[in-house]
Amino acid sequence: MILTRLSLTDFRNHAALSIAPGNGFVVLHGANGAGKTNILEAVSLLVPGRGLRRAALGEIARSGGSGVFTVAAELGDIAIGTGTEIGAPERRKVRINGATTSANSLAEWLAIIWLTPAMDRLFADSAGARRRFLDRLVLALEPAHAVHSNRYEQGVRQRNKLLGGDSAPDPLWLDAIEAEMATSAAAINASRNRLLSGLSQRLLAAPQGPFAVPHIALDAPHSEDAGALNEAWARGRARDRAAGRTLIGPHRADLIVHHSATGQAAGLCSTGEQKAMLLSMILAHASLVAEQRGAAPIMLLDEVAAHLDPIRRAALYERLAATGGQVWMTGTEASLFEGIGAGASMYEVGEALAREVVSSPT
Repeated sequence: MILTRLSLTDFRNHAALSIAPGNGFVVLHGANGAGKTNILEAVSLLVPGRGLRRAALGEIARSGGSGVFTVAAELGDIAIGTGTEIGAPERRKVRINGATTSANSLAEWLAIIWLTPAMDRLFADSAGARRRFLDRLVLALEPAHAVHSNRYEQGVRQRNKLLGGDSAPDPLWLDAIEAEMATSAAAINASRNRLLSGLSQRLLAAPQGPFAVPHIALDAPHSEDAGALNEAWARGRARDRAAGRTLIGPHRADLIVHHSATGQAAGLCSTGEQKAMLLSMILAHASLVAEQRGAAPIMLLDEVAAHLDPIRRAALYERLAATGGQVWMTGTEASLFEGIGAGASMYEVGEALAREVVSSPT
């Protein structure tokens, strides 16, 4: 899972950009506002979902440009592209080797996970934010998770619409929707539990170092059995109709994290401890993906080194190098990446890089 070329057209502030990074570290350094995170966002759109900013497609096209954007990448002899087209700026197109396909199929080719400064307080954020983080980890291991999640979310929307209507909903139609929801829900729950089991084992086996180790669990108060969920939804129709939404199911689960050494809830730990636990999870996840899919995921780490002391930075770079995967990192100063190794692809992102084609790192 290594991008051998990335090309952007009218993406954020980048009119035309093409880079050919090598294996291992890909470092983007430059002033704030130069467009470093924009490049990471482009890479994040090479998997299902809305990318690391969760932006609407219409917000991504470059101001003053064509009104649409494209992201094209090469994985050796495999060509992957995504973007929008004139006349449909809010509809995402995906092509693999020239053939149009669904965004969900991207997960079969690439596993990508990211950390951004906005995620430093993930454990104090909403349950929805933690669920999305958990599901991105699952997706990197099990591409079919995107299909099950989309079917389930569509079912929840249909059920909520029927329950929220002016007239009493057709019970037979609800039966059919809930049966499909239960099948998808069981698959989602099973995938999440497999991920947490494998990740917990990796975290316990990880080498001791300067990063706090988290204890992780899934808070899913509803039953994980498809039949039991189906019955619970049928019994709870009046309650959910009054509430205006479906109150139980995988869409209500939460990722629960504690500092393993102190037992303190992650949301109550210091910002530094929370970031350290996130890094521990990402590193353990990379190991798990490498074992189960035969290749480490691509990691996108935005400003990850900015608030680490030199000892922790060195430890992080050593652990990242050991994953064997392609690691994209951003920082304002090139000096933050001293000691990262001579084989890193280093790019200074500025006005020139945002507007010109670059074929090799500086």
